[in-house]
Amino acid sequence: MKEQTLRWPGGWARIGPWRGSDDIGYLSIGAERPPTAPFVDRCLDSLRRDGYSSVVTSALAPAETLPFADRDFGVRERLHLLEHQMSGIERPRHPVRRAKRSDRAPLLDIDARAFDEFWHIDQVGLEHALRATPSSRFRVCERRGGGTLIGDDVSNLVGYAITGRSGLQGYLQRLAVAPEAHRQGWGTALVADGLRWLQRHGVVRTLVNTQIKNEAALELYKRSGFSLLPINLVVMDRTL
Repeated sequence: MKEQTLRWPGGWARIGPWRGSDDIGYLSIGAERPPTAPFVDRCLDSLRRDGYSSVVTSALAPAETLPFADRDFGVRERLHLLEHQMSGIERPRHPVRRAKRSDRAPLLDIDARAFDEFWHIDQVGLEHALRATPSSRFRVCERRGGGTLIGDDVSNLVGYAITGRSGLQGYLQRLAVAPEAHRQGWGTALVADGLRWLQRHGVVRTLVNTQIKNEAALELYKRSGFSLLPINLVVMDRTL
């Protein structure tokens, strides 16, 4: 299905499919101030015309949720929001390299095994994560020997990270490690690699969010120097 961008004086909304779904639409907000309820109506009308039966939003700050609540959106998921002030960053303890196009199929397999089904990304979602900021870094870790069978091929990849930056602000957009490789330092290495790249480019603050129930990810980020902020983000949804 097509994607489109709608604008209002305080920002923009991008609408399209959620993770490649034909039934679930995605409404992503980029705003200096919250949209109005009539603008949300405009987005919903467009999603209905495109044939979606429900819609899910991007992660919203508390002040951004009000016009959505006014239009009968409910909370789908609550997310921790963490920040890193870009000091005390350690060197990665595992080798990390640039991702290649041939890595994408095994990385999407890792992603599917690392997250609940609703949060899986496909090729389109991967491209969105890479294009979400003006500059991005796509890195992978792989172990030596062994490997996992992906289709007819064997992959030694164990995880990946997408890090983005916009001006002095950094974002850890996506981090996934194969379940069988958890608690071996791969995620910590990928986070450190991304933070060091951001630091070299003058970033002074980096943000990441994670599901409230994902305690393993929360502890990983804390060990990597992130601190919890006193607000949660929410993902909202509703039927159309």
